[in-house]
Amino acid sequence: MSLPSIRLKPKADRRLRGGHLWIYSNEVDIAATPLKGLAPGEQVVVEQAGGKALGVAYINPNNLICGRLVSRDSGQPLDRSLLVHRLNLALSLRTRCFDKPCYRLVFGESDGLPGLVVDRFFDVLVVQISTAGMERLKGEIVDALNQVLRPAAILLRNDGRMRAAEGLESYVEAALGEVPETVPLEENGVRFEAPVREGQKTGWFYDHRMNRARLQHYAKGKRVLDVFSYIGGWGVQAAAAGAEQVLCVDGSETALSRVQANAALNNAGDRVATLHGDAFEALRQLKADNERFDIVVVDPPAFIQKRKDIRNGERAYDRINQLAMRLLARDGLLVSASCSMHLGRDRLVDILRAGSRQLDRQGQILEQGHQGPDHPVHPAIPETDYLKAMFMRVLANG
Repeated sequence: MSLPSIRLKPKADRRLRGGHLWIYSNEVDIAATPLKGLAPGEQVVVEQAGGKALGVAYINPNNLICGRLVSRDSGQPLDRSLLVHRLNLALSLRTRCFDKPCYRLVFGESDGLPGLVVDRFFDVLVVQISTAGMERLKGEIVDALNQVLRPAAILLRNDGRMRAAEGLESYVEAALGEVPETVPLEENGVRFEAPVREGQKTGWFYDHRMNRARLQHYAKGKRVLDVFSYIGGWGVQAAAAGAEQVLCVDGSETALSRVQANAALNNAGDRVATLHGDAFEALRQLKADNERFDIVVVDPPAFIQKRKDIRNGERAYDRINQLAMRLLARDGLLVSASCSMHLGRDRLVDILRAGSRQLDRQGQILEQGHQGPDHPVHPAIPETDYLKAMFMRVLANG
């Protein structure tokens, strides 16, 4: 199959040669190779300014990131055969790291499949496609997943925010088999049911697996507050590890009903309670009620979606973490997490330091965590390194 070509401007190939996969529209020599004639999702051969081929990318001429490299062999486009190969590579990593088939199987660029996410829940796969290039290959993706894993069911959760920017419609549909409303999973030896059809993202957040395992070491006999709890990933695991009492706070009553169900799955229903409401207001009310907790987990949604949100987002992280610190008992532990790529690890540490000093307390960071190995970091793409978790002991001054 002969592919059309795009040619880059002089020196615009440096990032690609360094390992990156993205091509920006202002890097393309549109005088030599116009983008306008290309259809969203179409695959092209990428050439440096001198004409040497760099590989194959799929294109969306309507976006600033107009191309994503999918092969460094200009004769090998992304097709079913290459998809099967990349899926097998991804699978070999996950089976090496985890003893149960519950994990993120494909993490976009980090697994050589930009625009594709696949989460595995035993024999059910939940797929998210966020780019026009991957949408064009939807049938081949389903066929390749079926060939590699033989799942009982595949759900397409194609309703993410990025799709609108790519000119794609949102939809949720079963591509294979019958997909129930909730599916089982196991993480760190704890059982859950995830709402894959109606829940957030794919229904579960595997990225904090290692950090939730860390929490289990601190939880026995403690009173734990899980803020932005969703369906209880942190709180239920703390209860399963022996926490004396857990309170999960979330703005979704539906999510909190799942907390109770997941606690019951692990024989911890009598030690897990829920509180529905806005997290900031709930923490203020708990403080007014003189409540105290040995451990407070703060794992909010991304307060910083774009660079323009940094100032307001940092203020939100500061406010929520100070509210959490005020609820800690003497010698308490704050677990402060962020999934905002634009909030650097050092900046989160600084926010926690400043917040503790403003309350006249002393912080000690005991551990730092980030995403698990099923969310590998692409060393040339900083955006793939996004998750932070700080385990900070908070002491009174003295």
